[in-house]
Amino acid sequence: MHKHRIAAISASVALTAVIGAALAVPAAAVDPEPVQEPHLTVEYFPEPGGEGRRTEVPVSTEAATGRATARSAAPTAGTTDGEVGELSVTGPSADRLDVVIIGDGYTADQQDAFHAAAATKWGDITAIEPYSSYQGLMNVWTVDAVSAESGITGDPTADVTKDTALGSYFWCSDTERLVCADIDKVASYAARAPEADLVVVVSNSTKYGGAGYSGLEAEGYPFDGVSTLSSDNEQSSMIAAHEIGHSVGLLADEYTYDGYGTWPSGEPDTINSSIYTTEQMAAGRTKWYRWLGEADPTGGTVGTYEGSSYYPYGIYRPTSNSLMRALNVSDFNLPGREAMIAGFYREANALSSGTRTSSAVLRTGPLKVSQAGLTGLAAPELRWYVDGAQVRRAQGLTTVTPASLGVAADGRTHTVTVRSWDRSTSIRDPRVLAEATESLTWTVKASGRRAHGKH
Repeated sequence: MHKHRIAAISASVALTAVIGAALAVPAAAVDPEPVQEPHLTVEYFPEPGGEGRRTEVPVSTEAATGRATARSAAPTAGTTDGEVGELSVTGPSADRLDVVIIGDGYTADQQDAFHAAAATKWGDITAIEPYSSYQGLMNVWTVDAVSAESGITGDPTADVTKDTALGSYFWCSDTERLVCADIDKVASYAARAPEADLVVVVSNSTKYGGAGYSGLEAEGYPFDGVSTLSSDNEQSSMIAAHEIGHSVGLLADEYTYDGYGTWPSGEPDTINSSIYTTEQMAAGRTKWYRWLGEADPTGGTVGTYEGSSYYPYGIYRPTSNSLMRALNVSDFNLPGREAMIAGFYREANALSSGTRTSSAVLRTGPLKVSQAGLTGLAAPELRWYVDGAQVRRAQGLTTVTPASLGVAADGRTHTVTVRSWDRSTSIRDPRVLAEATESLTWTVKASGRRAHGKH
């Protein structure tokens, strides 16, 4: 499992002034070079239920002159600024995908409203499959960010300016529904949580809007994705559901740009885009061939539909529509759903134990394991093995002793293995099944001291 540790983040902006070389030149006569502001690529959805678009935005909201203001002062002593809350904690962070939700535009006396909005937004997201079934692999933390003023810049009109903790603002890059935030400030607050793999910024507004920052690890941040969305517009929740599809499922956008023409490259790495037609995919047994012809939760049938990854021609997506194409549907298609499940298992462990596997254990000592609470689409099983042979009577047990599994007091060395196996019908790819299968193995001796501690 791949986990990320929070680290201090800062982005600096360099300003190079040109000064005289051979001759003395008055300062007023020298033109400075333009300030090179760091930028990030974001995705936004101009209309509720519409398709997405991508653009570049500044890392710092202070660079957006007239759109946002820097925070004027530290919060009043005694506020909850920086306080961490537990919205849904299902296990140790080392074994979970950790999501951190931070509010912006909430004053000291509005933090309860932020907590209510965070719960509502997360509820909207986890109403969607496979988020719903795999919530047991996720921890969700809240972090209070106390703003000097209520609301955010650009709401309701472009000329409105607010002093907020994260500098969130509509009209980012002159696009009304694009909500940007100061990513360095976001990182600073996210660092308060035990861990942060994904971050959601809930901005205090009834106006539809939001954005998705992905690929942030490549920019030096300890988390991969940040989603921004407005708190009191229910359609904005879909933005975060889509963006997490990029960060966790590694899914491509399935919408297109009219001017892009024909796909210019070979087969893409992403699971939900392909240059192969239905016939070619089936013949080559590649990409989502296992799902071809299946009825899909988005409506229609899984096949190959032209247009994906921004190009309208020469590349295909699995279904006519899906959450990765437009926000007027609240379902991933079947290949996308499977990719999301694989992503959950890449980032989290369904199986854990407090008994280390690196030291031998006694045959009479208890072995305790915990299995993540998975429901719905998930179909986890727990099996025990002694020297590679399954002990069927122990299936599903979370506490055993090697002796109860049949390990004899014969002075020999034996192995005890417990395996968590997700037999979900939403998984067809053997590589995903391998991600969804986890095991722990202990060495057992007939005598000796049993080691304690975490594995």
